[in-house]
Amino acid sequence: MSPARAHRLYLALFLFVLAPLGAVVLISALLLFGVPPQAVFAPGRAVKSLLESGGFHPANRVAVASTGLLFWAMLAAAGLAWERRHHNPTML
Repeated sequence: MSPARAHRLYLALFLFVLAPLGAVVLISALLLFGVPPQAVFAPGRAVKSLLESGGFHPANRVAVASTGLLFWAMLAAAGLAWERRHHNPTML
């Protein structure tokens, strides 16, 4: 396998397997260590509130899913930044 192709495979593995698992573990750890659910799911509740102000009636799972998506996006951004810096060490 060529190095460029292997790099894409590892990137896909990170983005679609490790980052979502990391988001689930992070949310679970926050809840386990006593952070109130209102604080953990605040970003998702904001999305749900925004949808409600637009006339939609979303279920509570929208708040949970959007919170998970936010944590996934943060982990993915951190991983991509790490990879970019590691791949190009002249960047600061």
